[in-house]
Amino acid sequence: MTPPIPEPTLRTATLADLPALRVLVERAYRGETARQGWTHEADLLDDERTTDEDLADAITDQAARVVVLAEADGALVGTVTVTNQGHGRSYLGMLCVDPELQAGGMGRRLIKAAERTARERFGARLMEMTVIDSRPELIAWYQRRGYVLREETRAFPVPGDHPFAMVVLENYLD
Repeated sequence: MTPPIPEPTLRTATLADLPALRVLVERAYRGETARQGWTHEADLLDDERTTDEDLADAITDQAARVVVLAEADGALVGTVTVTNQGHGRSYLGMLCVDPELQAGGMGRRLIKAAERTARERFGARLMEMTVIDSRPELIAWYQRRGYVLREETRAFPVPGDHPFAMVVLENYLD
């Protein structure tokens, strides 16, 4: 059973967070450490999930907000990125929680923070996201959070011959 997670401090990431943020994202998505959690892509992909440049771009982009979750001692335990798509729409991306803390409510907290950020910062009424189509348990988890699966797929965003695509989910924000 996952230990209870202390009430986190939410804040917007800065470039000073980049090294710790990169470690968190790679830990949650790829490699052996990711397998400690249930949301990883380690069985599907073995490359890096992101780069320092991509994270720096997201942190400095005025149309995006990287919301970082920090414990009281300052350790990063989760992150999510919200991007303004205009016309009342935002995109939720790169949601991840430290594998040792998954299944403890952190993901739900991050989604709520992302939705609040989308409404307050960008005036969004709709949040969109994409998930690898071969992850039915993750798709179902998002559906339990109010996200509806659209009848749309998109190409996987990483070059190469991958046997999967991205499905699109959306949620109307309160």
